Amino acid sequence: MNRYPTDISADPYDWVSSVVAADPTRPAIRTPDGRSLSYAALDAGAARFAAAIASLGVEPQDRVLVQAEKSVEFVLLYLACLRMGAIFVPINTSYTDAEVAYFISDSDPKLIVTTQPRAAATRAMAGSAAVETLGQQQDGSLAALAAGTTAAVPPRPAPDAGRLAAFLYTSGTTGRPKGAMLTCGNFTSNAAVLAQEWRFTKDDVLLHALPLFHAHGLFVAVNTSLMAGASFILMPKFDAAEVLRLLPGASVFMGVPTFYTRLLAEAGLDRSSTASIRLFVSGSAPLLAETHTAFSARTGHAILERYGMTETLMNTSNPHDGERRPGTVGPPLPGTEIRITDPDTAAPLQQGAIGMIEVRGPNVFKGYWRNPEKTAADLRDNGFFITGDLGLIDADGYVHIVGRGKDLIISGGYNIYPREIESELDQLPGVDESAVIGVPDADFGEAVVAVIVAKPGASLDTAELAAALQPRLARFKQPRHYVIMAELPRNAMGKVMKAELRANWQPPTR
Repeated sequence: MNRYPTDISADPYDWVSSVVAADPTRPAIRTPDGRSLSYAALDAGAARFAAAIASLGVEPQDRVLVQAEKSVEFVLLYLACLRMGAIFVPINTSYTDAEVAYFISDSDPKLIVTTQPRAAATRAMAGSAAVETLGQQQDGSLAALAAGTTAAVPPRPAPDAGRLAAFLYTSGTTGRPKGAMLTCGNFTSNAAVLAQEWRFTKDDVLLHALPLFHAHGLFVAVNTSLMAGASFILMPKFDAAEVLRLLPGASVFMGVPTFYTRLLAEAGLDRSSTASIRLFVSGSAPLLAETHTAFSARTGHAILERYGMTETLMNTSNPHDGERRPGTVGPPLPGTEIRITDPDTAAPLQQGAIGMIEVRGPNVFKGYWRNPEKTAADLRDNGFFITGDLGLIDADGYVHIVGRGKDLIISGGYNIYPREIESELDQLPGVDESAVIGVPDADFGEAVVAVIVAKPGASLDTAELAAALQPRLARFKQPRHYVIMAELPRNAMGKVMKAELRANWQPPTR
């Protein structure tokens, strides 16, 4: 295994400034419609955005909450925050106004950046925070402010691995979503390891089809590319046919399993259309072994599967040079420790035994924002993070994920926690109680199913339940199927037996 890279800067913005110093004209970003930025242009754009947000009152360690569509300007705003030491807080564009109100209240941002259609609703709940807009075509009030600003560019803070760089909100089995605090050291250490292990160089071109509000799209894909001085093609969103059209101009592609199942449905996916690609990476959800095998048969490429979390970034990876085993997520990355413990006693288990996966390393987050109780519950005094995932390490050091102790559903690469959906369902008229489960789905990996028990004498209509949830939950969290039952199965302690619900699930006939 390669040596862990210790000689790296603690300042993530050095990814950009070091390339500018050595080769300012090196390509950084281009878009399918022909827009192109060099590293020098990327640096200049980030400086303008830093000056713009500073003129709005943003200072180092202030939060900048961003709910905006994927664009070059989104990347520039992210880099501006890294450059001046502000904390970048991206949230899913699907979140409803009710969900956004919570994120505003919890993160207490100095600036909120949203889309023009959502600007009025956002201002109504922004409190003292400034509100600006950002579009996909170099438009929006923040882009205009950055383009015309005469404000001074704020100074770069001294490198500090412990300085907070971003929050990513992650839901839990109980309560509201929690802000995972990620540091500059988390970013620089993880990007350096991934660039090393995945053999990224300045000559690589990443075809970027992932969302930017997600750790995979921003803190893996973008960070690793910039760390290596590579470039990326920024697609507005994933489209299988468009991916096939653009692949010949790229050398790396990262996706969630859904991307690969949809690419396999394209007749044009073959060895010729993927000839320029040296690496396909999959993550954010389990990749079925059948998908891995089918993709290899069609293209000659073995997809590299890895394992990461919001709180830890990347933990393990199948090897670039070596066997990429279907159904496993590979050995721990250099500098990252993985151990398997008894879920009840926390005692380390022997090799091959199934237990709780725990992670320790410079990639592990600092804790949950303003939530010391949850931080103490999930981060041990010795630095190990309790992932909530169940797994084992085989004789060759490969990690296998076998289950999830936290009842997490992963659908289309997005983390969904049943308790959040259940709490909304239980408030609906006529609903006595609910249980939400994930079931296998060929396209999304897992689909959300809501099992409902009606109150005595109540009559429930599943279409009405679905309509009632639409304004309360992001679309990706909304159940795809509803089941009405007389009662939920429970064990002797009264706990709902979700395993039984999953085992008895029967897909509806079409």
